Amino acid sequence: MFTDSHCHINSEDFAADREEVVVRAREMKVEYLLDVSDDVEKTPEIIDFCRHHEKIYTTSGLHPELADKYAEFKAEMILEHIKSPYVVGIGECGLDYYYNADIKAAQLKVFQAHIEAAQESGLPLIVHSRDADEDMMRLLTKNYKIKPFRGELHCFSSGEKLCRAALDIGFYISASGIITFKKSEELRQIFAKVPNERLLIETDAPFLAPTPHRGKRNEPAYVVNTAQVLAEVKGIDIEQLAEITTENFFRLFNKVRRDE
Repeated sequence: MFTDSHCHINSEDFAADREEVVVRAREMKVEYLLDVSDDVEKTPEIIDFCRHHEKIYTTSGLHPELADKYAEFKAEMILEHIKSPYVVGIGECGLDYYYNADIKAAQLKVFQAHIEAAQESGLPLIVHSRDADEDMMRLLTKNYKIKPFRGELHCFSSGEKLCRAALDIGFYISASGIITFKKSEELRQIFAKVPNERLLIETDAPFLAPTPHRGKRNEPAYVVNTAQVLAEVKGIDIEQLAEITTENFFRLFNKVRRDE
């Protein structure tokens, strides 16, 4: 059994065939999906989708590219959603200076609110970090010392220094289709050093489709392609990789109800 620990199947990209996408995932033995919210306004809609689909869960958060959308973003805006049994994480949240460096101050403020929500709720933080390694390390380490919290670096493509800092505070590291790209040898070497018990796999669908689907719309069924490459990097077979990453998913997102 595989698990897609991060996808966005409630995005408009799947409006025409969302149900078929879920079926194709199941056919590839991708059983559990985390349909991540990246805008708190849309979280109730995703909760309703999860309510009508087995083994699909969601989160509550605000993507850093939307950080200036809310003038007074507070942790309470996230926490109001966690009463739902389908909301199992905080985020997607974080820092992205590649596209959105012009709203850096807003990103820092909003990310801090997410960290506080994770500290208060005990739910894991789902962190997006792009071209922001130093600020990310500083905020994670500083806040963890104040009050520990759990989480992951999703769709990891940053440097080894940030990876190590995250592992040092107990975070998980999630591999996306990026590790299948030819140019990603350095990233594969970083993942080779990540302890097996801290690994996750994801699609980040509809983005970043793995080889051999690169350039197409990504979908949860394709997490198997990422798993195959990660298994090769770790020197284990894909069945072992599937078992390890699925167990890690349940350990991190321990609010998910596991059907035996």
